[in-house]
Amino acid sequence: MVPINKETVAQILREIAVLLELKGENQFKVRAYLNGARTIEVLDQDLKELVETGKITDIKGIGKGLGDNIRELVLTGNLDYYQELKSSIPPGLLDMLRIPGLGPKKVYRLYQTLGITSIRELEYACKENRLSDLKGFGPKSQGNILRGIEHIKKFQGQFIYAEVIPKAYNILEALKGCSEIKEISIAGSLRRFREVVKDIDLVASTENEEKVMDYFIKLPQVIEVINKGSTKTSVTLESGINCDLRLVKPSLFSYALHHFTGSKEHNTVMRHRAKSMGIKINEYGLFKGEKEELIKVNNEEEFFKALGLSYIPPELRENMGEIEAAEKNTLPELVKYQDIQGVFHIHTNYSDGRNTLAQLVEEAKKAGYKYLGIADHSQSAIYANGLQLEQIKRQRAEIQEFNEKNPDFYVFSGIEVDIHSDGTLDYPDNVLELFDFVIASIHSNFTLTGEKATQRLIKAMENPYVTMLGHPTGRILLGRQGYEPDMEEIIKSAKANNVIIELNSSPYRLDIDWRYLRALKEWGGMVSINPDAHRVEELYDTYYGVQMARKGWLEKENVFNTRSVEEVKKYLQQKRGRKNE
Repeated sequence: MVPINKETVAQILREIAVLLELKGENQFKVRAYLNGARTIEVLDQDLKELVETGKITDIKGIGKGLGDNIRELVLTGNLDYYQELKSSIPPGLLDMLRIPGLGPKKVYRLYQTLGITSIRELEYACKENRLSDLKGFGPKSQGNILRGIEHIKKFQGQFIYAEVIPKAYNILEALKGCSEIKEISIAGSLRRFREVVKDIDLVASTENEEKVMDYFIKLPQVIEVINKGSTKTSVTLESGINCDLRLVKPSLFSYALHHFTGSKEHNTVMRHRAKSMGIKINEYGLFKGEKEELIKVNNEEEFFKALGLSYIPPELRENMGEIEAAEKNTLPELVKYQDIQGVFHIHTNYSDGRNTLAQLVEEAKKAGYKYLGIADHSQSAIYANGLQLEQIKRQRAEIQEFNEKNPDFYVFSGIEVDIHSDGTLDYPDNVLELFDFVIASIHSNFTLTGEKATQRLIKAMENPYVTMLGHPTGRILLGRQGYEPDMEEIIKSAKANNVIIELNSSPYRLDIDWRYLRALKEWGGMVSINPDAHRVEELYDTYYGVQMARKGWLEKENVFNTRSVEEVKKYLQQKRGRKNE
């Protein structure tokens, strides 16, 4: 039997809820499974013990039917009802849920009324204008669905960095088991920390290419060999991601690593620079003069030095001014993960987080943090159990009691308040003043774009109680484009209103986009690298935000949560002081 934990049980219960909606089942049944999933997630007791003793149905919200299903899942690792549900629904309906704004109810209606069972059929129906008069849809919805389908097609075959990097390290470690390999490194867009990548690039050095390539294609992670050569072999891994391995002689490793790290634009400018110095540059070396004498280097630092440049970190190699800065020796001292002192935007089980305050603090201490900023959802976020006033007061009292008893760690009391369509906030000022900090975020009406979205965000930031602007574009990588405000205007307004812009480090958001960070830095703005954590393990997502901050040229001084707890307290108190003037 395959072991099954409470997280897996909760996930399956959620999937059942989606499947039930796709079948048009009543909402009470759907809600029962959703509530059951949340209940299981936050259980403090041992799930298997509760099942074995029959006490699972003593838990509030878990009736006999749901309890029997949980029991079957935990004891057998399988659930017949779940398998029957999946087999009763065309698989294409689940694919259609990937389209932004298309939920289970609408997919069910399309299936029932038009017989649509796939994204391709839906696209054809939209182009035939069949949704324009359909109840619950209309011309605007039809246009949005078409744009959503185009978005999916555009990003097909692309992967989020955080999903790929563990697999890259897994294959890297496996290859280190080959004694013929002298040096090996991840290269390409992964090494440059691009938020979305297409494949895995590896560069290695060896004196025996044939043995290394044979070793590579026989790894258990490899399910298909696309092509095999002595210097390059391409395979598909069991995860569906393609992986390229390039081999060079040991003396040529540094040249190849630079070349295959890229980007293409960076390499083009580097070649022009080298040419102006009478040097030819490619993946096999630096060659000087008519005789093309090899300039020997032992590492990338020496490679850049040979071209009159200071070392350029991989994440900056995008031809965005890094070569000019390296020439002048003015590259920034990039922020490091170790610089982060604490994190904000943490959700607890008061709203839609899985863990208690105590559990989050315990993990934060393990991560080396000195403080946490709790920010559960506000009242309009019904889907996320947004906090009512009594819950706010109870949570604040819990945080205050913790701080009094734990002088070695500090918890800041905050809220993630919804920004309404008109830019007003979800609580009045007399509630907002209760918090140490306020994150203002958009969670609804994503159709406002351009100027309207910009004004909506600016009006929210003009509220004197707003400390941070949460995930400012609302994008979901490979899922939702976001509302595309004028980011220059947002950055200017944030600076003018003394508002910190969040760099949301959830690997599915990474919002604000790193391409805007140079402008933010030049305007004297500040980011807070926030994990938007809903469970303890997500505290470590801060790492991805730090990598994006580095890619955007940010230094320690540009990041709010590199400050000590005392510095943060002072900043927030000064902000509150200005509110009261």
